[in-house]
This record gives sequence, structure tokens and C-alpha cells, in this order.
Amino acid sequence: MLTDGMPPDLQQLLQNGLQWVESLGAWGGIIFIAIYIFATIAFVPASLLTLGGGAVFGWLAGAIYVFLGATLGATIAFLIGRYLVRGWVAQRLAQNKRFRSIDAAVGRAGFKIVLLTRLSPVFPFNLQNYAYGVTQVSLKDYVLASIGMLPGTLMYVYIGSLFGNLAALFSGLGARSKTPAEYVLYGFGFVATVVVTLYIARIARKALDETVS
Repeated sequence: MLTDGMPPDLQQLLQNGLQWVESLGAWGGIIFIAIYIFATIAFVPASLLTLGGGAVFGWLAGAIYVFLGATLGATIAFLIGRYLVRGWVAQRLAQNKRFRSIDAAVGRAGFKIVLLTRLSPVFPFNLQNYAYGVTQVSLKDYVLASIGMLPGTLMYVYIGSLFGNLAALFSGLGARSKTPAEYVLYGFGFVATVVVTLYIARIARKALDETVS
């Protein structure tokens, strides 16, 4: 279940927000994007919002709104991490071995590494946004690599759209089992995890060899 580990109060707050968005008519899309941006910046798990985007707006519009909200929120978090809370982010990352490895390699192949970590479920999305702000990756490469979020976005918005409305979504989440497409996506994400791990190791080793020589 995508809401596992989410506090009940937070889940209820997101549900209320989605119901409010649904009542806004033409303004709903803009407000939904704003909520998604805030959730991304505030480390709020966005799984329910992604599903809700499909239930409220349908597959195509929902995917567009989710992708815009996630990309804008991630970009703002990146800039906050780079210019406002760099020390705090660095302290958080000191406990994460994966990101320490990424930092050693990202300056050389920023776009490819960000893209691969976007495809991988192992690297937490909200932490990535701030983490890359303290690395050497350029803002341009970081934003362009947002296309790595598309496979997961399209699939989960589509699942949300299958519920048809928010009432069905909220009542059906607890009993919902994973679809074959989700297992395929998780398998794809596992492959991306292996690839990015090996790729980072190779780049870091090359950088070390050049430094020694």
C-alpha cells in the first residue's frame, strides 16, 4: 500500500486537500500543483497526491499536473539546498553512504546520474532534491533529468484514474494489491539502482586514479 508509514493525520490532511481541489473547478489544477510543490519541499510523501491527481483530473491532465508539481517542487528544494540550508543538508547526507558516493561522481556526469537515481526507488525523492543542491551538478542538468520521474508518474496517475473518483480511491487504497505494471516498474527501478551504483563507482574510481596520477 502506498500510504504505508504515512501518519493517519497527514493522510487525512492530504485527503481533505484533494477534496478541496476537486471542488475548485478550473482553478483546481493550479492549486493542485501548488500543493504538490509544497509537499515536495516539506518532505511530505507524495504517493497519495499522485494517485489523487489521477482520480480528480484523469490520466493525461493528472500526469501533467503531477509532473509539473514534482519538477517545480524539486527545483525549488534544489535551490534551497544549494543556497539557504547547505549546512543542514550536508549534515543529513553524512549519514547516507549512497549520496556520499554520488557526490564524488556527480560533477562529471550530473545528468546521467540524476536521471538514473530518479528512476531508482532506492534513492528517496524528497531527500534527493536537497541533496543534489550541495553537489556539483548544474541546475540545467538537474532539471532536464526530471524526465526520469515520468515512468512512475504515468503509472501511478493511471492507477489513480482507474478509481474514477476520490471516494473510490480512499475506500479502495487499503485493499488494493500491486498491479503487474507496478512489479515491472519496481524491476526496472532495481535495474536502474544497479546501473547507477556501478556507474558511480566507475566514475569515482576514474577520478581517484586521475588525482593520484
